[in-house]
Amino acid sequence: MSTFMSVFADLVEWLADLLQPLFHTSATAAAIVLFTALVRLLVHPLSRAAARGQQARARLQPEIAELRRKHAKNPERLQRAVLELHARERVTPFAGLLPSLLQVPAFFLLYHLFSSTTIGGEGNDLLTHTLFAAPLGDRWADALGHGGLLGSAGLVYLGLFAFVAAVAAFTFRRARRTTAESVARAGEGEQVPGLGAVAKVMPFLSFLTLVTVAVVPLAAALYMVTSTTWSAVERAVLHR
Repeated sequence: MSTFMSVFADLVEWLADLLQPLFHTSATAAAIVLFTALVRLLVHPLSRAAARGQQARARLQPEIAELRRKHAKNPERLQRAVLELHARERVTPFAGLLPSLLQVPAFFLLYHLFSSTTIGGEGNDLLTHTLFAAPLGDRWADALGHGGLLGSAGLVYLGLFAFVAAVAAFTFRRARRTTAESVARAGEGEQVPGLGAVAKVMPFLSFLTLVTVAVVPLAAALYMVTSTTWSAVERAVLHR
């Protein structure tokens, strides 16, 4: 594991060296944003496939409505019929979760890298790199303890919180509208087991990024902020 982390640390430092002429002392922070963008670019084909799956489910609504009429008195048979229809058409309601799950290893790599005081038996110099005045290895609690809410590091976090809140609000409005349209087309009776609960919770999940930004190292928070923003723009483009 230590060898792997050393290689990953070298990759981050190499990206930072490339970006140094443009971003100066915040080059490592910019390297994390670039790394996140590269990860999202790799999983983009899966996101496109998930978008196509959602469009396919929308096209199936007339057939699902017919199944609802046919099995109105047998909810269990209705659920099985809907699942069979999805399987026959090769549509999975949970395909959209796969791009997020594939990002988990990249996030934890950054979390571990900027939480470790040593890498490969040597001191972890990356912990001293900053985004403006905030060290990438620190958390919001550290910023509050060194200068308070309006200190130099605290202001960096306030900026991140404001940006994440704006992205979360945008995502929330789009998710609520999409959910309302789906319910209007499909009704309540034919949903796949568990899908209705997921649909109700999903619009609120974007706000959990605020909690994550507050409790993880700033480097990992930058990953979350960049990835969340990418997701919001990607969904807006793919589902327009």
